[in-house]
Amino acid sequence: MRRLPVYLVLDTSASMYGEAIDAVKRGLEVLVSTLRQDPYALETAYISIITFNSTAEQVVPLSDLISFQIPHIEVQGMTNLGDALSLTADCIEKEVVKTTQSQRGDWRPLVFLMTDGEPNHKWEAGLEKFKALKLSMVIGCAAGQDANLDVLKKIANVVVQLDTADEATIKAFFKWVSASVSTTSHKVDLTKKDVAGIDDLPPPPAEINIVT
Repeated sequence: MRRLPVYLVLDTSASMYGEAIDAVKRGLEVLVSTLRQDPYALETAYISIITFNSTAEQVVPLSDLISFQIPHIEVQGMTNLGDALSLTADCIEKEVVKTTQSQRGDWRPLVFLMTDGEPNHKWEAGLEKFKALKLSMVIGCAAGQDANLDVLKKIANVVVQLDTADEATIKAFFKWVSASVSTTSHKVDLTKKDVAGIDDLPPPPAEINIVT
């Protein structure tokens, strides 16, 4: 079986304290609950969560939806985006099965990166390693008006912005992520091809603005 790997890379720096991080936790619950009701996603989608503050950590390794457990998430420290990109690349290299002459590997991973602020000055350290990966799509989400869109444009091929980092808006983002994973699961099963762009995903709700 070819898996659809989905990596959620989430900013858990101190600026996410309070309503924003609570909304992320509830958003994850909605995402997993929704995908478990979709037979295509249930069979194909595998989820990993990587968090980053002063350091980056893979708090959930790539897991099927049945065994997936919502992790304990705390906010603290700075926004070490460079470590997050480097760790995400390492995890993908280790966990995603590559296609060879003798086997069909996994589908190309989807990466959803959410941040609400400015990264530290060393953020580009992991960019080259991350950009070298063969990914299906990287979606960068600016949670609120303080996130650096120029940084996200260098990382992701699709950048979206939330008007605010409140509960309703972040929850809407995770519902869209869920719908995107579900749609991709259907597409790869029917077409046997990786998704290629934003047009392959469902349109985002009104709370989410497509930047590029």
